[in-house]
Amino acid sequence: MNPRLGSLHTYPFEKLNKLLAGALPPAQLPPIPLYIGEPQHEPPALVLEALRQGVNRLGSYPLTAGTLELRTSAARWLERRFSLRAGSVDPATMVLPVNGTREALFALVQTVVDPSDMPVVITPNPFYQIYEGAALLAGATPFYLNATAASHFAPDLDSIPKAVLDRTQVLFLCSPGNPTGAVLHQNYLARALDLAERHNFIVAADECYAEIFPDEAAPPPSLLEVAQETGRDRFQRCIVFHSLSKRSSVPGLRSGFVAGDPELLRKFLLYRTYHGGAMSPMVQMASAAAWDDDAHVRVNRQLYREKFDRVLPILSPVLTARKPEGAFYLWLDVDGDDERFTRDLFAAQNVAVLPGSYLGRTTEQGNPGAGHIRLSLTASVEDCVTAATRIRNFLAP
Repeated sequence: MNPRLGSLHTYPFEKLNKLLAGALPPAQLPPIPLYIGEPQHEPPALVLEALRQGVNRLGSYPLTAGTLELRTSAARWLERRFSLRAGSVDPATMVLPVNGTREALFALVQTVVDPSDMPVVITPNPFYQIYEGAALLAGATPFYLNATAASHFAPDLDSIPKAVLDRTQVLFLCSPGNPTGAVLHQNYLARALDLAERHNFIVAADECYAEIFPDEAAPPPSLLEVAQETGRDRFQRCIVFHSLSKRSSVPGLRSGFVAGDPELLRKFLLYRTYHGGAMSPMVQMASAAAWDDDAHVRVNRQLYREKFDRVLPILSPVLTARKPEGAFYLWLDVDGDDERFTRDLFAAQNVAVLPGSYLGRTTEQGNPGAGHIRLSLTASVEDCVTAATRIRNFLAP
């Protein structure tokens, strides 16, 4: 057995299942799961139609690199969404389709980490657990970069010791952030790129929530956008991850792409060719249709805005609840034991949320997720409103 498997932490949802085991919520209250970021909106009709049309393509093996049609759709979407110069994203060398960003985040670290050189992978804290698991299984040491209210939930780059930076091979960023919803703005991303250049590491930006934000006039920026603005025309040291799961409400499609530095992607394609990470031809057809269309995304975004607009007034009298800059999570301070809050809420109201401590790791400053819960507003508008009402009733019966 791979001895590194023993270093992996229990996944948050497994811990939640153990926490809630034996709790018996009232039978008359239907369950409302708000613990997982699994979009429940109706998938766009254009994606379903493309899937149907793609059935006749199942008679051949797909290429790991994907079709030129899909890579071009993704490249043009990047240019359109992030105001990149027309033609600056080369579909042939700067884009690679992946079977969801979770798989790609993990695989990238296995590709780029050199375990012989005492490598460090920096991850935000709290964070999406794949960053840590990928680092551990690649033979790297994770360094947890706290993101708290004091830093407006941006990981504090200035707090990284030079000795850590000198060993760093990958810096993970997530914007908008999971679980906090914080957006990393241009100056922050430029600072990250400067550090990467100075200390010779890669910046891996998880941008899968980039299409969910409250203000149409202020969409979250991309690492690629900042790279281009700072003269890095070939996106040197940059790789970004995008997904249709959140953007188009099709988590079961398992479709996304990575883009950025062509030299990094050349090596990543080599790894994935042996790894067997090719995307189904019909999924590629449906994905190209989704990336080509922005109208359904605006509709999707408006549904999330409606949820925040209706849920926050219900919760604000009993919790300090702020509207995030992006993503579909509420990161709530419960002023106490987040595990106890989660179990007691479930037992009393049949609403399942995720303890924030499960998404963080303990550092010298403590676990930045402790005392928080994450609510995922992915259920229907009505269910989100009902859940918020139950939480309010739980806190102020």
